[in-house]
Amino acid sequence: MRDIVSCFSENAVNVSHSSCSSYSGNACISPTLIPSVQKAVTSLYRVILCSSQKQVLIKVTWCRNQTNQGLTMHFGDDPSACFKLNTNSRLFRKKKGSKLVESDHMKIEVFWDLCNAKYDTGPEPVDGFFVLVMVDSEIGLLLGENTAEEVVTKKFKTTTPAKVSLVSRQEHCSGSTLYSTKAQFSDTGISHDIWIKCSGENERQKHPTLSVCIDKKMVIRVKRLQWNFRGNQTIFVDGLLVDLMWDVHDWFYSPVPGYAVFMFRTRSGLDSRLWLEEKPVQKEQDKVEFSLLIYACKSS
Repeated sequence: MRDIVSCFSENAVNVSHSSCSSYSGNACISPTLIPSVQKAVTSLYRVILCSSQKQVLIKVTWCRNQTNQGLTMHFGDDPSACFKLNTNSRLFRKKKGSKLVESDHMKIEVFWDLCNAKYDTGPEPVDGFFVLVMVDSEIGLLLGENTAEEVVTKKFKTTTPAKVSLVSRQEHCSGSTLYSTKAQFSDTGISHDIWIKCSGENERQKHPTLSVCIDKKMVIRVKRLQWNFRGNQTIFVDGLLVDLMWDVHDWFYSPVPGYAVFMFRTRSGLDSRLWLEEKPVQKEQDKVEFSLLIYACKSS
């Protein structure tokens, strides 16, 4: 009897670093269409402290619009445990400092340095910064440069970081129907380039077509998208089973401009759940599943 992965692989697209290195196609890359711009990025991290094995979920949101640019962090299920930083306001911005966050369940202190932060097109800095979260006097989450550990080592006399896993990432984009991002589907995997494009099949046919490419390799192509506005496809990335799902209903049938949703979610071969179904509360695995959600709003 064949294993479950073999059964999936018959109709799945396999994406690996070696298979994509020699591929030169540009089905999702348009030389004339400018990719959409990220307005907000939210990452959910699972942090397990070394000494107590306490588990903490930390939600990190970077946002940017015409009036505001900054960082928001939420800790666990305590609504009062929240950290907000506005890096755009002349009156309230503070690009370097530390703050003690009030929480009934744990001691949280946030250190940050965004003085030399460099940004690409999105709200999330890509270089020259660090944000560090201390939980119960332990190194919880470190974003950016590793130089932040030196600050903590001198003050708290600790160097052992917690075990951190990225559980999910959400990106809110607006602009054209071309979307570009990167994703690492496992803690030990590599970062992959992801391109999503919606366009007409050619100049003679006006029916929209959806194309999704990973590392320049096309993994799905959906023709007549107005009829196939929802669907899913199984792919393999770095040996992982990944569900790729799309819902572009509001692009065509909503009376007001709406978001299309694209989702990539890793799962085991025995897991039959799709889309956004709730996970059983009692299910706790050492191997963390990862999901990437892209909310895409196209300009009229």
